[in-house]
Amino acid sequence: MSHQVHIYTDGAAKGNPGNGGYGVVMELVGTSYKKEFYEGFRHTTNNRMELLAVIVGLEKITKPNMKVLVVSDSKYVVDAVEKKWVFGWEKKNFAGKKNPDLWIRFLKVYRQHQVDFKWIKGHNNHPQNERCDELAVMASMQEKLSIDAFYEREESKLL
Repeated sequence: MSHQVHIYTDGAAKGNPGNGGYGVVMELVGTSYKKEFYEGFRHTTNNRMELLAVIVGLEKITKPNMKVLVVSDSKYVVDAVEKKWVFGWEKKNFAGKKNPDLWIRFLKVYRQHQVDFKWIKGHNNHPQNERCDELAVMASMQEKLSIDAFYEREESKLL
C-alpha cells in the first residue's frame, strides 16, 4: 500500500501518572507539507498519551479513506491494533481494560481510513520520533495543562 499520509506519534508522562503530553508530526507524502500538534495534561499516564497522539493525528485528516502509516514507539498501541486485541476488547465492551474512552474514540477515527502501523524503537535517533518526544515532553511541562477528565474521574473511584 502506498501511503498518502505519515503520522509520527509519541506520548510522555512524568510520574506515570503525572503531568503528561503527546506530540504528533504529520507529513503528506510526496510534498513538503508537515504539521506538528501537541497538548499537555495535568494528570494522566504515558499509555493514554501514546494512544491520544495517534487519535489526534488521525482526527486531523480531513479527507475520508486516506491511506495512512502511523509510526509509534508504543508497543501498547501498535500491538493492540496489529495483533487485533482491540477488536476483541471492543466485542467485550472493554470490560476490565484500561482507557476504554480513548480506544472507543480511536476505533471511530481508525475506521474512517486505511491505517497501517509501524513500531519503531524509541530514543533511537529517528528524526520524527525524536521530534514527537520533544513535543510531548514540552507539552507536559507547560504552565497551563488540560484536564484528562476521564482518567481523573476513574482514578478518583479507586481512592
